Amino acid sequence: MERFHLPFILYAVVGLFSSAPATISRGVRLVSNAAGTLEEGDAISSRHLFENGQHLVGEAQSYGYMSNYELEEAMKKFSKRCAHISSVYSIGKSVNGFPLLVMEISDKPGQEEAEPAFKFIGNVHGDEPVGRELLMRLANWLCSTYKKDPLATLIVNNVHLHILPSMNPDGFAMRRRGNANNVDLNRDFPDQFYPMNDVMGLRQPETKAIMRWMEERHFTASASLHGGALVANYPWDGAFDGSSRKEYFACPDDKTFRYMASVYSHSHYNMSSSKEFEGGIVNGALWYPIYGGMQDWNYINRGCFELTLEISDEKWPKAVELQTLFEHNRMSMLNLVASVVKVLLHLQKIINSEKRTSMVLSSLKLRNTWKDILIRQWRTFASICDDQGIDYVVNASMTFGDYHRILVPGESYEVTASIAGYKSKTTKIFFRT
Repeated sequence: MERFHLPFILYAVVGLFSSAPATISRGVRLVSNAAGTLEEGDAISSRHLFENGQHLVGEAQSYGYMSNYELEEAMKKFSKRCAHISSVYSIGKSVNGFPLLVMEISDKPGQEEAEPAFKFIGNVHGDEPVGRELLMRLANWLCSTYKKDPLATLIVNNVHLHILPSMNPDGFAMRRRGNANNVDLNRDFPDQFYPMNDVMGLRQPETKAIMRWMEERHFTASASLHGGALVANYPWDGAFDGSSRKEYFACPDDKTFRYMASVYSHSHYNMSSSKEFEGGIVNGALWYPIYGGMQDWNYINRGCFELTLEISDEKWPKAVELQTLFEHNRMSMLNLVASVVKVLLHLQKIINSEKRTSMVLSSLKLRNTWKDILIRQWRTFASICDDQGIDYVVNASMTFGDYHRILVPGESYEVTASIAGYKSKTTKIFFRT
């Protein structure tokens, strides 16, 4: 047997950059926004869902929001003004032919690196446009503060951030939830629990664009921005029997997802103070089960840890409120992206200690006191969490053979790597709180 060693690059610092004091929740040190404290009367309202009928927004209510053409122009101007850290590309077109444009922000935009990638998606539902406006503001903030603000610099230098401000430009133009075909795009993805719409050709072009995008690029984590409530939602969104009853249904990485959701909630102005959702986070199946959602599909099929973020109580608030909403959500968005660097297991290369040559890792196993995680390269995942452990796949970069995986701070792990024909190597790690 030949020997190899593992040069793990571990990012285990959980105290994220901020001038605000840290907030302690569930034993995790998190950063809260410095915008202020929750005042009496700031209760979180119940969500108003318009799924059984169209909620049409009047022209007066949409005044002050960028049109699709104005958003496209703003993205192009951004790419020119911030060309040193950005590029703009298209992942496809909507039903009506409008381009689905993405901004990539990195110190080396357009280049593949052994760095984690994060994506934000806004305006999944046409009548929930706050996300598209906030994501444009986030991009401009990163450009303006790069090399001035430590958190902005950390993200740009260590993450490839991809921002799709509007997944549903047609629905936005029509001021309704669904796309031009009146299909809810967050019910249009393949679902492990509720087989539906399995023929690729039957899916909407916006859905197919996201799926192709995920096949072409490897994302470590993701978040989609919605409106109508104030809460960070995490998998599973449905139950194994496809039922509509509301009960907690945990995915294999439930503890990691709860940590990620808490990062967002406790960095927010008042999300964590919710009277409706404990700590400002909720399991999707417990809140209200859905099937065909984008969040679960990301996790199951591409190993991407995605949250569904409800960022404003109103679906379509007045435009004068947008800057305030951005300030309420800015640190949350930044800290969530930074978590893929700060609470990450990063395994870049396996080195043959005798021949000093690089090899591609075939499997990586993480074990702690409550679960086993098996990570294999470029295979599909189809298993359910049980008391015996977890058989779960996180895809790796074929170019670099590198793995990026968010882990829960305060946990101990045994990491075992193995390659056929070589002796396995086990390393113990501990992520500090």
